[in-house]
Parts: sequence; structure tokens; C-alpha cells
Amino acid sequence: MPENLHRALDVDSHALRIVHRINELGSITAAARSLGYSQPAVSQHLKRLEARLGMPLVAKAGRGVRLTEAGRILARHAATVTQALDAAAGELSDLVGLRSGRVTLAAFPSASATVIPTLLHGLSQRHPGVQLNYLEAEPPEAVRAVRDQVADLAITFSYTGDQADPHRQSAQGLTVVPLWRDEMLVVVPREHPLAGRDRIDLALLAAEQWIGGCLRCRAHLLDLATRSAFSPNVSYETDNVVAVFGMVAAGLGVALVPALAVAASPLPAGIVARPTLGGDFRTIHLVGTEGAESIPAVAATIRAIGEIDAAPWSLAEATRVRSQHTPVAVLAR
Repeated sequence: MPENLHRALDVDSHALRIVHRINELGSITAAARSLGYSQPAVSQHLKRLEARLGMPLVAKAGRGVRLTEAGRILARHAATVTQALDAAAGELSDLVGLRSGRVTLAAFPSASATVIPTLLHGLSQRHPGVQLNYLEAEPPEAVRAVRDQVADLAITFSYTGDQADPHRQSAQGLTVVPLWRDEMLVVVPREHPLAGRDRIDLALLAAEQWIGGCLRCRAHLLDLATRSAFSPNVSYETDNVVAVFGMVAAGLGVALVPALAVAASPLPAGIVARPTLGGDFRTIHLVGTEGAESIPAVAATIRAIGEIDAAPWSLAEATRVRSQHTPVAVLAR
């Protein structure tokens, strides 16, 4: 196709609809009425299009008009194009109205049994057309998933002073919003001398054997112990919090775990969990790309996450870092 004719066929949807309706109704007046345009406006559209193509599209036929061969060719293809545009407009309207949409969310394991079910239930009730796909991943992998556009959002956590905090270097260019504080709890046998205290001073456990959790959790334990002037004797290490509880119940040592882990795997009989004397905690974050809220389904998910109440998952009162709706405002910056 000659390049100038190819450019001429780069027409707007209004002109295509006009040609299509003239072909259907056989009259410029009828076409204008059906489209809600004035007859002069339709005539102007036709004249501009004919000028661009360099050939007539309509010819008089009695009291009406008929399409020329060029007009019939354009009308035949106009039907396909306008149907596709109408379908696209319908799908976009569904997205804007949250009657459809898909969001992929990544989060760490202890959130899988606590935060995620609450979020899924809330979204399904409020926006049943939005599909939320869930990817379980530790914070470094979750942040990477957002950066690589594998996930739209990620719920992550960080410990104060963590040298390997994924929200530093690897999260540059992304938006990180603090959601709430997840309190750290000391898990000891029920008969332990400190089990009856409201809060436990870690320094009083300096002589105990410790059961270490995940790699970053163990690093946090070492950091807190250093601040309390002792080096913990970590005799066992496991990423499985149920195994940690079982070992404590068996009298093999004590452990330090976040409140969400206790909520995700309730304590077995024979052990108790107490907050630390220093009120230690990890911070739960929401990670997304800048401007993520411009996608309606993602914005709805952000709002739903911001409205989640963390209190049921903490043995002490969960402390919100910011107001419920902060994630939407911050992610919009």
C-alpha cells in the first residue's frame, strides 16, 4: 500500500462509525440522528475523510446517498474496527468500575495464614470481580517480584538495624509504606521461672539454649542479644515455626518469634509467649511501584490492605505506624 494512502487510512473512530451507519441506513440524516451528531458535523467528517483519501465515499442516489466502492470497502472494515473498540471500551469500563481486574500480591509465610485470608475475604465481598493472585515469598524475593513486575504489590517485613534489609538498596525506585508493628515474643515453657511475667528481659535468658528461626530472624536475635550484652547459644535452627514451638515444648530451649507467627501457628499446650521488656518489633510494609494506584484493581487492593486491623494477631496491642488510608496516599506520590 502506498505510504500516503496508509497514512490517510489512519482515521478516527467517529469517521468509521459514520461510514458504517450510512451503509446501514442509506442516509446521512439517519446516520447523524442514530449517532447523536448534527447533519453538518457528519458532512464535515465525510469531506475531511474524502480529502485525505483522495476519493469519494458517498454518491447521491435519489433522495438519499449510497456508498461508493471505496466507501463500501471502508464500511466493511469499519464494522470490525468499531466492534473491537466497543469491546475494549466495555472491558475498560469493567476495570474502572472494578467489575474485573487482576492483582498479584506477594507476602511472607506467616502472612499467608493471617493477613492474606482477611484480605481475600474483604476483597471478594467488596469487589467480587477482582481476582487476587497470591505468591508466597520472603521479603527479598517479594521485593524482587515487584521490581520484575511479577507481582503488583508485596507485603514484607523488616527488622531495625538489619544490614540485609531488602527495603534499602533493592527497593530503590519502589514505594515502601510502613503498615504496622509486629511485636516480637519470647516463647518459653510454661514452667519456666519467667513465664509468669508480663514482659521478659532478654538479658535474663543469657544462659538459655536458643532455637533459631529463619535466617533474618536469627540475625535479629543476635542483634538484640548483643544490645543486652550476651551472645545467645543457638543450639537448633529451623525455618519451621511449628518445629520451633515443638522444641520449646520439649524443653530444648527458648525462642524469639513475631506475633504473626504465633497467630499463624497457635502455641501448643505447655508453652507461653510473652513480649520483650524492650518492646521489640518488626515493621510490616507494603511495597509497590510508583503510581500503582492508577490501576483500579490495584488501588482497591491497597485500600483493603490499609484497612486491615492488625490487633487480632498480636498478644499485645498492635501499633499502627500510620493511619489506615496512608498506603493509598503514599503510593500515589
